[in-house]
Amino acid sequence: MNQTIKELYERKSVRMYTDEAITEEEKRLILESALQAPTAGNMALYSIIDVQDQSLKDELAIRCDHQPFIAKAPLVLIFLADYQKWFDMFNEYTPGVPQLEESDLFLATQDCIIAAQNAVVAAESLGIGSCYIGDILENFEENQKLLHLPKYAVPFVMVVFGRPTEQQKTRQKPKRFTVEDMVSIDTYHQKTIVETKQMFMKQSGKSEEELGKYISSFAKRKFFAEFRDEMNRSSREMLKHWIK
Repeated sequence: MNQTIKELYERKSVRMYTDEAITEEEKRLILESALQAPTAGNMALYSIIDVQDQSLKDELAIRCDHQPFIAKAPLVLIFLADYQKWFDMFNEYTPGVPQLEESDLFLATQDCIIAAQNAVVAAESLGIGSCYIGDILENFEENQKLLHLPKYAVPFVMVVFGRPTEQQKTRQKPKRFTVEDMVSIDTYHQKTIVETKQMFMKQSGKSEEELGKYISSFAKRKFFAEFRDEMNRSSREMLKHWIK
């Protein structure tokens, strides 16, 4: 196992940080690594906001379901699905370009996520932890104003970075599903409920008797949660904003 693969295996979400700063050189390396990511047609359909203003961090921590560690993170990056620069250039040189549509947004979100993951991998190689913040999908209209975003730039991914505390270093990484359970050959394998239960028992370490309570707890936390209602509402508004 080489060093890159080792770091992919070891990387986990880090939500508690030491007081040691991330240097400007390290930040530059993380940002430059993000820009080396694969991108559709080399269009780089994303932009990155380096959130340095503490009041902005504080506000984002509140808006992202009241998670104080966001405000304490030494580095906060927001990755925007951003087609604005190309839309402007198309109109400059080929007037009459139609409004962008759903596929354009989906393509930009792919670029955006790939760039974010490059940044995460680069940070891990420098001993800097990271945590994805999916809640940036909430409060779309307010965040659009907060970050002064044009029509075709929407906040899609936020990642916070910092050096992990000793407790975070030693905390066990949650077990992942196995290749055998996650990979199908040629066509999708629709598992029976028995196969699916076995898959979840292997991943969670729960017995069949414990599994129901475990899944119900997960559903309550992730599926029947208030934040999901706002995330769904916000996502619909993002789509309407993009294509109207």
